[in-house]
Amino acid sequence: MSDAVRALRDAAPSALAVLVRRYGDFEACEDAMQEALIAASAQWPRDGVPDSPRAWLVQVAGRRYIDQVRSDVARRRREALAADLEPTPTPIPAVDDTLTLFLLCCHPALGRPAQVALTLRAVGGLTTAEIARALLVPEATVAQRISRAKARIRASGEGFRMPRADELDARLAALRNVLYLIFTEGHTASSGEALARVDLSAEAIRLTRQLHDAAPDASGETTGLLALMLLTEARRSARADATGALVPLEEQDRDRWDRAMIDEGVALVTEVLDRAPIGPYQLQAAIAAVHDEAASTETTDWIEILGLYDLLARLAPGPMVTLGRIVALAMVEGPDAGLGALDRAEDAASGAGPTLAEHHRTWAVRAHLLERSGSTDAASLAFAEAARRTLNGPEQRYLASKAEALRSSAG
Repeated sequence: MSDAVRALRDAAPSALAVLVRRYGDFEACEDAMQEALIAASAQWPRDGVPDSPRAWLVQVAGRRYIDQVRSDVARRRREALAADLEPTPTPIPAVDDTLTLFLLCCHPALGRPAQVALTLRAVGGLTTAEIARALLVPEATVAQRISRAKARIRASGEGFRMPRADELDARLAALRNVLYLIFTEGHTASSGEALARVDLSAEAIRLTRQLHDAAPDASGETTGLLALMLLTEARRSARADATGALVPLEEQDRDRWDRAMIDEGVALVTEVLDRAPIGPYQLQAAIAAVHDEAASTETTDWIEILGLYDLLARLAPGPMVTLGRIVALAMVEGPDAGLGALDRAEDAASGAGPTLAEHHRTWAVRAHLLERSGSTDAASLAFAEAARRTLNGPEQRYLASKAEALRSSAG
């Protein structure tokens, strides 16, 4: 990656945050920033990266914004707003401009699903298809949410502003959801030839740590989210072998796990569970901690994990929580109990949008349980179906190899 490209990528979010705070019109500022980025991509490789890339982008994009407003009679109201608008004080101490922009996009005129979709698309850098896979909804639904979100913000007349004190908790909850989904996409990419997108997971951890240090955390959920990210990221170096092939949890070399990261994550989740009401991120972090502190899959306290999933299913039910609980149940009561629970979960979910049965992880869980139960032929078919449904290259190759190995052993 060239110095110019790296500088553009690093400076663009904070420059956009400055513009949005200054003018309050996200769409127009985004358009102006795109023009500035095009100009920079042509000029910087030729003339060199400026001493302050962000200041350069703000200046150029600001000029583009003013020109755009002045040239469009229908936008005179925006011109007046741009001239008169003063920055809105925020109850949050100074934080990274990227985090500020996330908070701006979690607009009070929007419901949580729209806030999350808009922020992931506009600031998080995820595509509409990636967001759809993360949220387990059709791509067209996400596109519609983003379009309607922008229209609703325009209609509200409020523009983009930092939250008031009475809005802070709701915006922080939406922001945590955004950071969690960015981390999830980074931990296991929803498509492509790389198992993980380290840039996304690292940025999610960085921003969550900053939010944890800067913002009030009475709910304990920011601490829980940071702990969850650290405890999950700690296993990254063992998740793939030297060729980039996926290594499942039960086969990983646990000596390669990052012990310092695990110790920090365990300390965070232990502290927050002692002081705050129990929340979904804290429970997920506690589950991750049980895995990380075990010497092997066999010595993992699956009874504790099942109990934590029972709590999580009551607080924040969802397809991935259901699958996680089924795996834990199978480890405690056997694969047949897991398969029965999976059948019931699929029946209960049928007809409610994208069903559990359509997700590749559901097929992968079914395949593993069938393999454990001795149903080799059925397991091979389920692994093959899971491979067909995933868009992640390493996952696809691992699942296909499992299907082929079982076919060969049966033959």
